Amino acid sequence: MDTIITMPGHLITIEQAGIERCTAIIEWARRFRNRDAVPSQPPGTVALAFFEPSTRTRMSFEVAAAMLGARTVGFTTSGSSIEKGESFEDTIATIEALGAEAIVLRHSASDAAERAAAIATRAVIINAGDGMHQHPTQALLDSMTLLDTFGTLEKRRIAFIGDVLHSRVFRSGYTLFRMLGAEIGVCAPPLLRSGHLPLDMVELSDARAALKWADAVVVLRLQRERMQSGLVPSLADYRQRWAVRIADVEENSCYVLHPGPVNAGVELDAAVVDHARSLIRRQVTNGVFVRVAVLVEALGIPVVQPSSVVT
Repeated sequence: MDTIITMPGHLITIEQAGIERCTAIIEWARRFRNRDAVPSQPPGTVALAFFEPSTRTRMSFEVAAAMLGARTVGFTTSGSSIEKGESFEDTIATIEALGAEAIVLRHSASDAAERAAAIATRAVIINAGDGMHQHPTQALLDSMTLLDTFGTLEKRRIAFIGDVLHSRVFRSGYTLFRMLGAEIGVCAPPLLRSGHLPLDMVELSDARAALKWADAVVVLRLQRERMQSGLVPSLADYRQRWAVRIADVEENSCYVLHPGPVNAGVELDAAVVDHARSLIRRQVTNGVFVRVAVLVEALGIPVVQPSSVVT
């Protein structure tokens, strides 16, 4: 029997996971996608504790859990005891007491996943995005998609375009891409850049320059609520310099990624999404298998070759 366990347990940040665990998860995700491995026993209950709205991440984990034969229980703040004053800590403890083996957590607070991990005594916490902090499974699926495309990220150039300041996708992605040997660029309006950008990052003047420089760009959603606070002068001004246009995609050999949701006509042209050099749909597909691997790895579920499964 083959086992997937490398460093089982909570998945909170890319740094906490480390390069060995991350690359193992990606390799197992490929094996599940290629049907080269199957779990030999289903997990028990996976709780989807989403304190923030989500489509791709939540449904991706739901599909992943279903593929494993796990029971899923959902949670949203609307209609829950949180509206009656229950604390975050009590909610996590209650979900664990109900028998959840894994708690997939999304929350607006940047320390939510770490707080949940400190509370849980049996359940594994999987960070599905916490505030502006981290989104490790997004970094894993993006890396898997890029590795599928390039074979290696050593010396590849990857640029982030958009709202870097508020982006957990940027923080997780930057860390894992650098671990894998990529060179990182950033392209963002001055007030939407992180105040502490790493010194090894290349600053790019606009989206057109980013597409010329990079092998792949990760387009980040413009959070329109930020415009109300003056961080972006206007939508027209943003599109003029920072939007990824179909003409620029066609003029360059750069691939385009986007974590979703896509605001077509804002941070990129609608035609970019299904262009031949877009990896956006592939990201979604790979996301399911990354989350299968994360659940199997975190819970320590044994896996076997398909031929050894008795039917």
